[in-house]
Amino acid sequence: MTFDRIFQPLKFRNLTVKNRVLRSNVSGRFDNYDGSGNQARINWEVKFAKGGVGAIVSSFVPVHLRGRIVPNYAMINHDRTIPFWRAVGRAVHEYDCKYILQLSHGGRQRDINGVEYPVGLSSTSKSDPMHGFKCESMTTSQIQETVNAFAEGARRAREAGLDGVELHGANGYLITQFLSSAINDRNDEYGGALENRARLVLEIVRAIRRRVGDDFHLQMKISVQEHNDAVEFFNRGPSGNTVEESVQVCQWLAEAGVDAIHVSSGSFFPHPRNPAGIDLPVEELTAIYDGMISGGGDQALRTYLLFRNLPGLARRQWNKAAPPPDQIEGQNLPDARRVKAAVSVPVICTGGFQTGSLINTAIARGDCDAVSIARPLIANNDLVEVFRRGQDRADRPCTYCNRCLGNVIENPLGCYEASRFPSREAMIAEIMTVFDPPPFV
Repeated sequence: MTFDRIFQPLKFRNLTVKNRVLRSNVSGRFDNYDGSGNQARINWEVKFAKGGVGAIVSSFVPVHLRGRIVPNYAMINHDRTIPFWRAVGRAVHEYDCKYILQLSHGGRQRDINGVEYPVGLSSTSKSDPMHGFKCESMTTSQIQETVNAFAEGARRAREAGLDGVELHGANGYLITQFLSSAINDRNDEYGGALENRARLVLEIVRAIRRRVGDDFHLQMKISVQEHNDAVEFFNRGPSGNTVEESVQVCQWLAEAGVDAIHVSSGSFFPHPRNPAGIDLPVEELTAIYDGMISGGGDQALRTYLLFRNLPGLARRQWNKAAPPPDQIEGQNLPDARRVKAAVSVPVICTGGFQTGSLINTAIARGDCDAVSIARPLIANNDLVEVFRRGQDRADRPCTYCNRCLGNVIENPLGCYEASRFPSREAMIAEIMTVFDPPPFV
């Protein structure tokens, strides 16, 4: 079996990628508390570059200290971070792999409060319904400070020799909080009508273009469908932006200078549709929310008690909102197709991809121009080479159990599905390879 479309180069306006598979934004708490990076993150990224992906989209990289989702994620909030990101890019480039840094801000959506800022910033003063960390509605001066922080992050990424940047405008983080009709409750020029809710991200795009010029790759990740009301026990209210509204935003983004659109879904994270799975890892999540309670999340106690005392109810409601197991792979392709029909820039689609024939067909019929993959690449770092050999799927495919993400807050990121390994010891040994080589060698 051959997958000719997967291995065609992908040409953006300012960047060419050797194939049509990107590693999506995913990472663990590999770095230092102050936001400086270390060798473990370099090791993590090199795993996927060696495995043959055309490009890596970094994990969530905060542009401002107040925009962190957890401590121990490398940031790009100061010029002193440039040498580290230069080292990351250099290591990845050795394998003919491009590196796109994801410029991010968590807004109200955080997993662990840092010591510096107990209150988050958002388009609203209402805390998120899952974790419940306190937040406040941003002032216009704070909005402009944030716009500038994104632009400075792009400048630093370019000075570090990286290949481009992505704006994280999906999955409930700050840009989503402004775009979303279900979250944004402002009554100024940044709230209300769609053009007002899109004002923040369009100002960010224009500020980046002023700072780095028109010849540096810039893409945007967006939740085309928010499914904000997906889970009954959160009583989340309205569904959020329609597909038509999101398509309009994508058109505005392309007109403002964005070089590609990265299609995702969900107005919070984790979400039943992102990352969709075969079950909710209640045991792992119970341990995470136990920690969130002491961190100040006023909704975390409710979520913790639900997971601990009513795990069956939590699983049923979560799985009811998720796609059926046989529809997890490629679930966002219909949305990607809608966006692709409306914009002239390439469209990347994420969503559980791990079957070569499905990816090849999706690209061939024009659903998208490329796919991005996270969990199946965590399970099989060499998945692209599996496709290159003509094999349709890895011998031990990802099971979509989501234990990787259920462990990530407290443990090293890796595959925690024991059934994929000959022993628990073998599983732990593979997880710990992210620390080889160790720091300071």
